[in-house]
Amino acid sequence: MRPALSPTMERWRARIRRRSRPRFQGLSFNRLIPNLMTLVGLCAGLTAIRFALLERWEAAAAAIVVAGVIDGLDGRIARLLKATTRFGAEFDSLADFVCFGIAPALILYLWTLQAWGGLGWAPCLIFAVCAALRLARFNAAIDGAPKPAYAYNFFVGVPVPAGAGLALFPLFLWLQAEASGLPTLAHAARHPAFAGVLLFAIAALMVSTLPTWSFKNFKVPNAYVLPLLVGAGLAVALLVSEPWATLAVIGAVYAATLPLGLRSYRRLKAEAEAITLAPPEQAETTRQA
Repeated sequence: MRPALSPTMERWRARIRRRSRPRFQGLSFNRLIPNLMTLVGLCAGLTAIRFALLERWEAAAAAIVVAGVIDGLDGRIARLLKATTRFGAEFDSLADFVCFGIAPALILYLWTLQAWGGLGWAPCLIFAVCAALRLARFNAAIDGAPKPAYAYNFFVGVPVPAGAGLALFPLFLWLQAEASGLPTLAHAARHPAFAGVLLFAIAALMVSTLPTWSFKNFKVPNAYVLPLLVGAGLAVALLVSEPWATLAVIGAVYAATLPLGLRSYRRLKAEAEAITLAPPEQAETTRQA
């Protein structure tokens, strides 16, 4: 038996018990970080709309870029922290729709397309609707049948954040032309026809079945790690010194890679089908090769 405690010790023990903090049930703070980042990105997209209403075009474009950077990081951080949830996926899609479906369309309308009145509003509506359809299709695919192994390196259609970057190409070009003192280029970049046709084209690409590269599972060979780091440093330096020209070039380069992604997808699909249809011995030889 344990010896009995004195009345003073009993009182101290009871007081400590009363002061002990209860344990709360819930998620750890680390698991909330991705959702907090998504929330910050959503605020950046909404702030871009406010800047556009004030005709602060540089700030509006910068806010969309910030939202894009956050969108590229929150999912990766969620997987790194093992904090992926269905709530996070749905919240991310809703934030993407506001930041990259609604905000770019409104910015372009207020910047140039409102000169055409209702006719200028049509491409903005089509772009936003196609962005919503693209995100809905992406969410539906989460619970769908598993894809072939080669298809995990590709998106179906142009992702909505990339579509927003392509849609803002005229604004980036105009900002650079204004900064460089090129009135002819600035006038051409701000023409409503340029933005309207571009919005229709990007809307079609978002809802298309065009396979586009996904860099989530992209592996860099060891020999290219150092050049890639040097290139990333150069890109950051150019973004700091000439942000609008660099963003316009990045958009043009991404658009140029779309046919390359389609060719790569078709090649991988043909190789996978050849292995599936080949006899077992030949298929094993093909895998080893």
